[in-house]
Formats: sequence, structure tokens, C-alpha cells
Amino acid sequence: MTNTPENDSGRHTRHTLAVWRDVLLIITLSVVGLYGGSGFMIPLVLAILMFVLISAVSDRAREVWPLPFAMPIWLANLAGVAVVLSGVFAVMYVLASQATQFAMAIPSYETELDTAVTRIAALIGNSTAYALKDMIVSTDVSVLTMTAFGGARSFLSTFLLICLYVAFMMSERTTIVRKVQLTAGHHQLGRDLPSVTRQISLSLQRYVGIKTFISVLTASISYSVFRYLGLEFAETWAVLTFALNFIPSIGSVVAVLFPAAVSLVQFDTITPFLIILFGCGSLQFAIGNFLDPALLGRSLNLSTLMVILALTFWGTVWGLIGAFLSVPLTVCVLIALSHIPAMRPLAILMSQDGTLLTDPPDDDPQT
Repeated sequence: MTNTPENDSGRHTRHTLAVWRDVLLIITLSVVGLYGGSGFMIPLVLAILMFVLISAVSDRAREVWPLPFAMPIWLANLAGVAVVLSGVFAVMYVLASQATQFAMAIPSYETELDTAVTRIAALIGNSTAYALKDMIVSTDVSVLTMTAFGGARSFLSTFLLICLYVAFMMSERTTIVRKVQLTAGHHQLGRDLPSVTRQISLSLQRYVGIKTFISVLTASISYSVFRYLGLEFAETWAVLTFALNFIPSIGSVVAVLFPAAVSLVQFDTITPFLIILFGCGSLQFAIGNFLDPALLGRSLNLSTLMVILALTFWGTVWGLIGAFLSVPLTVCVLIALSHIPAMRPLAILMSQDGTLLTDPPDDDPQT
């Protein structure tokens, strides 16, 4: 029986439909698994991210080692662990040390609420200002406090689990890549896996490193403004500014609104509010739209629309933690898809300019 063009076209159509059916099935099962298994997946993903960051600091320590002999691996790993954990503990210490003081100051803020509403009404109108007041007054502070303490206990247990994961990852750092390659089975897949993992690791290291630098810079400048104005709990707002900068787009807005709202209640004039709103807001805008893209470059390689969609998706699936992890997780997905021939069109749509990091340069003779 000869193959006619109609038969070939029919087989091609059925094959295409089967591929898309399998893709949609995999996506559906993945979303259900991510949502249902968040209690297991979130600590594991955070541990992998911390492991990548420790590895980056460890490799950097070996590069800048001043002595003539090579830096021992165990010493480099110890330096990476010490640096990363010191940063985490510093953030936790600032938040924990001021949490009680902030809770004690809430009643005094409530007494100043009427005065603050009057100042807000001059800016946004009476109806909106008093609606905002009713919403704040109806908020049960005790419930928020219990929720915060419950979240703190949950965070502590999760952090201990993350440390346990990282410890085992560090112990198998030199063999884990080889084991993954051996379990691939297929020779081509085995050859590609080291390249994929290396690209993912380098992209995560570059992203986390640059975002940490940018967040520290933004938080430092904002902290100087808060201290100059005499804003209460300036350290807390600076730490929140540092953390919220890891959430794309929305995080920088929230980082400005929180201290600006407190300044309305604390001060008798509206000047500090305007300084924080426009001064720190302009700083966030300039860094987010000029310095951030210039430093990240092609290592991010995500379209702006994809960043917003990733923020919405991961925030819906994993909540606040998902919002923090939305960009690095999506970058990992993009790199993985770019190495799968059938998924390259989807990776191109997700990329910033249609060029993938795995593509050869334009002057490559093979192109």
C-alpha cells in the first residue's frame, strides 16, 4: 500500500495532537503535584537554591585564595556555609529583635490614626480615606500576631529541614553530577545533562548574586533615608526592602508603601511621607528599570510578560514563597525546555528576544 499525501498529512496531524495531549497531561499533573506537594517541594527547592548559593561562594573563595597552594575543598565549603548562614541569621535577628517592639507600638499607632486619616484625606479624598480607616480598625491585631508567631514556628522548622537537606547535598556535591549522568541511560541525554545542570547552576548563581547585590544597595540607601527622617523601626523596613526586592515588580512597590504608611502615622507633617514615597520610589524605579537589567543581561533571558505570568502562577501555587522563587524557577524551566528539541518553540516564546542561551552565535560556521 502506497503512502499518499493525505495519509501522511493525517498521520502528522494525529502525531501532533498526541504530542499536545501528552504535554497538556504532563502540565496538569505537574500543577496538581506542585500544589498538593508544596509542603515537601518548597523546603527542597529552597535547599537547592541555598546549595547553589553556597557553591557559588565556595567556588569564589577558591578563586581568590591568596596562598600558593590550592584551597582545601572542605575549607571552601565551610566558608560558603558561614557566609550564607550569616546573612540568613542577620535577617532573622533584625526581624526577631524588633517584632516585639513593633507589636507594643501598635496601640500608639492606633491613637494617631485619626490624625493620619485627615492627612490622607487631603491627598486621596474623604471617602477613600475613611474606608481605609474602617478596614484598618476592623483588623484583629491579635489574630495577626498569632498568625505571625505561627508562621515563625513554621519557618523555624522549615529552616532546620532546609539545613538538613543542604548538609547532605554538600556531602555529595562531587558525585551528584556523575550519578545523574549515569542514571540518564540514553547516551545523548547523559551528555546533555551536565551542560543543562551547569547552565542552570550558573544562571541561578548569577541571578541570586546580582539580585542580592541590588537588594543590599537598595536597602542601604533606603535605610539611610529612614534614619535621616527618624522613622521608627528603620532596620525592619530596610530588611523588608531587601527581601521584597526579590519579588519582581510588585515587591518594590510594597517595599515603599509600608514605610510610607508608617510615616503618615508617626509624623505630624506629610513631608516624610512624600520623601519616602517619591524618593525611595524613584530609587526603586531607577534600579529596577536600568541597573537591574544592565547587570542581569542575558542570564535572565525572560520576557517581561513571562516574568509577570511566572509571578502570578508561582504565587498562586506556592503563595509568598512562590512569589520569591518565581523568577529563578522559571529560568530553570526555560533552560531545560531549550535543550528539548520538541519544546524549543515554547522556550523561544518564553525568552526575551527569541534567542536561547544554547543557540550558536550568528558567525558560527554551522549556522
